[in-house]
Amino acid sequence: MAAPSDSDERSDAEQAIMKATYRALCKHGYANLTIHAIAEEYGKSTAAIHYHYDTKDDLLAAFLSYLLDRFISRVHEVETTAPRERLDSLLDRLLTEREGYQDFMTAMLEMRAQAPYNDAVREQFQRNDEYTRYLLKTVIADGTDSGVFNADDPAHAAEALMLIVDGARNRYPSLDDEDALAEARETAREYVEHVLMAE
Repeated sequence: MAAPSDSDERSDAEQAIMKATYRALCKHGYANLTIHAIAEEYGKSTAAIHYHYDTKDDLLAAFLSYLLDRFISRVHEVETTAPRERLDSLLDRLLTEREGYQDFMTAMLEMRAQAPYNDAVREQFQRNDEYTRYLLKTVIADGTDSGVFNADDPAHAAEALMLIVDGARNRYPSLDDEDALAEARETAREYVEHVLMAE
């Protein structure tokens, strides 16, 4: 997912806190993330953050929601309605390395490890995951209806692509595998061409 941007319905202060959280996560990781570290990035006191978020868990759940909103905005920026191009664009957004991405993905992996013990974080990860699968399934179903793809079960195809994405996003930070995202993107391309577009 993308780093936080400016286009959002949240207040200016909340957007600034989200961006500060992003920078603090990249710098300190989840394990060493504190409200104080976020406040330093924000340039204000911890009280200014607690005015908006009661606990660190509340803030992190809001941050995950914010990332999903940013991802949705980026997906909606894709102007083409052609199914193959839309699917390629979506996979590019899921599997393209950007500056500072490895630090961020490491922090997200740490945060995901806390999901079994934190209801709010787990629920937000589930929401993010469900929406991404929904996007993939919708594009594949549209492409099948228009004859571009040949998917008997678009939901199953979306799940297969999600497994490729999730595997790469885990390998990339946990094994310091610099090629994981590029290899996964190529694997996803092969799946689209040889499975979804098979005669």
